[in-house]
Amino acid sequence: MSRANITLVQSLYAAFGRGEIWPIVAAVAPDVNWEVVGRKTDYPILGKYKGPQGVQGFFQQVGALQQSDEFAPGEFSASGDKVFVTGHYAWTIKKTGRKVAADWIHVFTIKDGKVTAFREFTDTAQFAEANRAA
Repeated sequence: MSRANITLVQSLYAAFGRGEIWPIVAAVAPDVNWEVVGRKTDYPILGKYKGPQGVQGFFQQVGALQQSDEFAPGEFSASGDKVFVTGHYAWTIKKTGRKVAADWIHVFTIKDGKVTAFREFTDTAQFAEANRAA
């Protein structure tokens, strides 16, 4: 099961890398909890999203607010129903043109081949600072 879960998550990163969001939305459970840990008041994409429509909205906001300069998943590991992924990304915040680069960890919960939960942990202070007007 762990290998199948890692393969699923790797396929989601591959879809994201191709700019395809629909495979990600199709892979989530109807009651998925999707969260980028942090306060929405600090940066608009931080916070919690519910269900496939919430996940779709999350990715729409990412595309509207940020330009990807680098997105590099690193290590994948699994334990039980969880898949843990470490990585690094770099973004340009469209509103200000400021750059953000940070390491991150993503935690996926998988049940019956569907993502039931996602949590991202990153340096949210960088996003908040980069989003502020110069």
